[in-house]
Amino acid sequence: MRILVIEDNTDIAANLGDYLEDRGHAVDFAADGVTGLHLAVVNEFDAIVLDLNLPGMDGLEVCRKLRAEARKQTPVLMLTARDTLDNKLGGFDAGADDYLVKPFALQEVEVRLNVLARRGKAAKPRVLNVDDLEYNLDTLEVRRQGKLLQLNPTALKILQALMEASPAVVTRQELETKVWGEELPDSDSLRVHIHGLRAAVDKPFGKPLIQTRHGIGYRVANPDG
Repeated sequence: MRILVIEDNTDIAANLGDYLEDRGHAVDFAADGVTGLHLAVVNEFDAIVLDLNLPGMDGLEVCRKLRAEARKQTPVLMLTARDTLDNKLGGFDAGADDYLVKPFALQEVEVRLNVLARRGKAAKPRVLNVDDLEYNLDTLEVRRQGKLLQLNPTALKILQALMEASPAVVTRQELETKVWGEELPDSDSLRVHIHGLRAAVDKPFGKPLIQTRHGIGYRVANPDG
């Protein structure tokens, strides 16, 4: 596993790091909440060990921002000396997946992280990404630059086919078959739906991702590369 440890106590962080690395895991560290949140957002980790009492930004706020603003679902194990029920409920409410009170056994930390990582992989949402365009296949939500786009069911099918193939070109015939099956529409239907898709996905954002290959088909790709 690749694990991020956000802990300002150097002794605890060192003990965790030594134990987990000896067990074959890769460990990154942050000693404050701001740095920890940055690392958690820009990197992909299998699990995060998060202390509550952190300088700069406490663990609860780190977890809230990770879930609500960055929309990252990396499993989080909170480590803390706060052992009341209210403390635990607050941690779970902020988005933590598990909660372990100090002092703790290193072996138990690893066992809990393994469970969280397996659970996280099983629950990982199916998301397609091309440049700044994101399509969550589980929620059927399409976002560009974080803005939620409104697309009809046919447009969603076309977009999925194009994003799954990106950056390759999908022929008109392939698109029509994927969207309508054997009951193909009239010859203008695909063109009309592509026009509507461009109006929603490209027009408000300046940079066109939906591209036409005349006489062949369409693709979704970054025009700059």
